[in-house]
Amino acid sequence: MRLLGGLISISNVSTLLLISFAVIMIGYLLGRITIKGVSLGDAGVFIIALLFGALFFFVNDGGQLIFRASSAAYDFTSGFSIIESLGLILFVTSVGYIAGPKFFGNFKRNFKSYVLLGAIIILAGGLVAVGCIYVGDLIGYGATIETREGFVAMIVGLLSGALTSTPAFSAAKATVAAEYQGLVSVGHGIAYIFGVIGVVLFVQLIPKLTKADMDAERAKLVIKTEEKKQTKERKLFTIDHMGVAGFALAAILGTLIGQIKIPLSSAGFDGVCFSLTTTGGCLLVSLILGHFGRIGNISIMPSQSTLKLFREFGLVLFLVGAGIPGGAEFIANFDPMYFVYGIFMTIVPMIVGFFFAKYVIKLSLLNNLGSLTGGMTSTPALGTLISTAGTEDVAAAYAATYPIALIAVVLVSQFIVILF
Repeated sequence: MRLLGGLISISNVSTLLLISFAVIMIGYLLGRITIKGVSLGDAGVFIIALLFGALFFFVNDGGQLIFRASSAAYDFTSGFSIIESLGLILFVTSVGYIAGPKFFGNFKRNFKSYVLLGAIIILAGGLVAVGCIYVGDLIGYGATIETREGFVAMIVGLLSGALTSTPAFSAAKATVAAEYQGLVSVGHGIAYIFGVIGVVLFVQLIPKLTKADMDAERAKLVIKTEEKKQTKERKLFTIDHMGVAGFALAAILGTLIGQIKIPLSSAGFDGVCFSLTTTGGCLLVSLILGHFGRIGNISIMPSQSTLKLFREFGLVLFLVGAGIPGGAEFIANFDPMYFVYGIFMTIVPMIVGFFFAKYVIKLSLLNNLGSLTGGMTSTPALGTLISTAGTEDVAAAYAATYPIALIAVVLVSQFIVILF
C-alpha cells in the first residue's frame, strides 16, 4: 500500500518513524552532556539529525531525499516534511496557549519595545546580507556561482537560514528567477545549522556570563495585573479532560489563517504574496484562544501537562524533520565561504538585538532573551530558554516579538532580491 500519491509505502512509513525516534533518543543523550553548565539540550536532537542525514541520506539529481540503506530509491522528502510541519504545529500552538493568558497584558506594556526590537534585529541581519553581497563583488562569488544574480539568491537563502525563517525562505524563492531558486535552497540549508545552534548556545551563555540571579530575573517577568471583581463562577463544559479538542481547534483555525495570501503587487512585488504561514497562523490563534480560555460555556484551554508534552514533542519532531534533509543537502552543497557568511548573519543581529534591548529599551534579562528568540524567529532556542530560565513566562516575550520579525524578514529578503 502506498500513501501520498505513491511517494511513501507502508514499509517506508515504518522506516521513517524508526529513524525519527532513534534520532530523538540519541539526540537527547547528546543534549544531556554538560560542559561548564552549558549543554545542547534539545539542539542535540538537531545535531544527530544533521549527522544522520549526512551519513545515511543523499539528494539525487531530481532533488529527492534517498535513504542509502534502502534497496529501492524511495523519496523520503515528503515524509520528513510532514514530520517537520506536525512538529511546528504542536510546538507553536502550545507556546501560544502557554503565553496567551499573560500575552496581551505584556504586549500592551511593552508594545513599542517589541516592535522596535524585532525590526532592529531583522534590519541588522539584512545589512549584513547586503555587506556580504558587496564582499562577493570584490573577492568573487565562490566556486559554483558565476553571476551576481545567482549570488544574491544564495545570500537571501543564507539570510533565511541564519534566522531559521521558513517564510523568508519561501518568499525569497518566489522572488528570484526560476533558474536561481535552487541556490536559495542551498543557502538556507548551509546557514540553518549555525542559525539553530548559535542562538541555542547564546541564550544559555548570556545568563552565565552576566552572572545573573535567575530567581530575581524570574521575579521581574511576573506581570502585575489589576484585581478583577469577583463574579459568579460558571462551570465550563469540557470536551475532553486533557484539552486535546481545544488544541485541535487552534491548530485547524491557525492552519487555515496561515494559508491566506496577501498580494504585494501594489508595493512593487509582482507575483509575490505575504502570508503568516502555518507557524504564524497557529501562534496567533492559540494566543487569542489561550487568552480567553473558553467559547461560551465550553472550555478550550488544554491542560498544562498536555501543553508541556506537545511543546517538547513538537520541538524535537521539528528538529528531526528539518535536520535530516538539511544534513543531506549540507554535505552536497557545502562551501566554507557561504558558511562563514551565514555565521555573521546569525551572530551580528543576535548581538545587536541583545545590547539594544539591554541598554536602549532596558528590558530585563529574561524578557530580553525571550524577545531575542522571537526576533531571531528561533523555535529551538525558545525551548532551550524555557529550560534555562526555569519558567514558561519567557514564551510571552517570544510570542510578542515573533510576528514583527516574521513580517520584517520576509520583506527584507524580498527587498534585497529586487534592489540588488
